[in-house]
Amino acid sequence: MEKITVKLNYLHVAPRKVRLVVNALKGLSTNEAEAQLLFRPKRSSGAVLKLLRSAIANAKNNHKLNPENLFIKNIQVNQGPMLKRFLPRAMGRATPLQKKMSHIILTLGEKEKAKKSRFSIPALKKTKVPKKEKAAKKAEVKSGYEHAAHPKAGGKPGFFKRIFNRKSV
Repeated sequence: MEKITVKLNYLHVAPRKVRLVVNALKGLSTNEAEAQLLFRPKRSSGAVLKLLRSAIANAKNNHKLNPENLFIKNIQVNQGPMLKRFLPRAMGRATPLQKKMSHIILTLGEKEKAKKSRFSIPALKKTKVPKKEKAAKKAEVKSGYEHAAHPKAGGKPGFFKRIFNRKSV
């Protein structure tokens, strides 16, 4: 049974907030953890999802493991360095600000038997756009600012368009 360990250092989110997301993932299969992270509305879930996908890709490509057999063995969030700043307040006072960072360590383990996963997450595939269509899109964008004109205003440009595009007097 191999262990795959990946690290994410200097994530600009407080460790307390990252732990809220991470504690729900311990012991889950990678497929279920990915599904959990996709639907979690926290800011740190995107970074943890990216870390998890990186770990799965490492296990698949470098260690030749089956992604269906993988589960999250351990996930740890540690305190990173703190940026110390000051916010000016009334009457010449200053309030200290602590901008906290996190270090995340994710360890994947391999199960002997793979359970049938409850979720199927489709992989994102890039589609190639022919060069002719790319050129047509660029020409469309360069042709003018049709989006600046408001349809109700009879095609006249808006206030900001007039202000920022006029010649200096």
